[in-house]
Parts: sequence; C-alpha cells; structure tokens
Amino acid sequence: MIIEQKLVAALRGHKMKITPQRRFIFQALERGMYRHPTAEDIFRDVRQTLPDISLTTVYNTLRELVGMGLLRQVDLGEGMTRFDPNTDLHHHLLCMRCGRLEDIYIRFPCIALPADQTQGFTVTNHQVIFEGICPDCQIQPA
Repeated sequence: MIIEQKLVAALRGHKMKITPQRRFIFQALERGMYRHPTAEDIFRDVRQTLPDISLTTVYNTLRELVGMGLLRQVDLGEGMTRFDPNTDLHHHLLCMRCGRLEDIYIRFPCIALPADQTQGFTVTNHQVIFEGICPDCQIQPA
C-alpha cells in the first residue's frame, strides 16, 4: 500500500481527482512493482476487478504519473515501455530470455557526458541496463 498512498498524496497535492480507476491502477503498480509491468500488464490486472476500465484510461494515468515524476518509464527496445514506481536513482539487470528486470543500486561516477559531446542537449537523466541471463533461466535448457 506504500505506492498507492504515495501516489494518492501526490495527486491530492496537485488538486487532481482520486478516481476508483486511478486507485486500481496504483494498486496494480504496487503488485507489479518488481516485475516492471507494461501498460497492458496493468490493464489486465485492473480489469480482473474493474472490467469496464479502458486501456486508454490506463495509458493516460501512467502518462500523467510519468509527467509528474512519480513513475519511471523503462524502454528496453522491446516494443513496449515498462513502468517502474521506484523513482530513486537506480539501474537495471535484464534477462534476455524471460524479460525479468531487476533493480540494482550502484553509482557510476564515470558516467558524465563531456560538454563537447552533448550535441546541445541538456542531459536530465540516464539509465544503465545490464543484459544477461537470470538464475532461473540459467538452469533451464536454452
């Protein structure tokens, strides 16, 4: 319930409505926190309890949360964005077989773009994704 409480408080602070649909989306984010769910995963989860919810509502809510800095998008180049309610500075381990995505906490002091390499961009964030094979997939034949 920590994620739901945090998101409810943040939306109230922005004078936004706390609808039942948003509450169910917040709860689904909490249940899927360690899986880093896609919008479709969240939609399927919420739909079990709230069958009339639309995928558009899920996408709109996730977009609002990302825009407010309450949710991170993790784009793994797999065609679908995954969402991470953990907005602390962290990076990820990605299993290339099953898609498992794990948070890792490590600082990379050497990661800094020299001014002459920014191409005029103002860099606001960076993500490091280590790719490999998770322990479960290592014990299964390829």
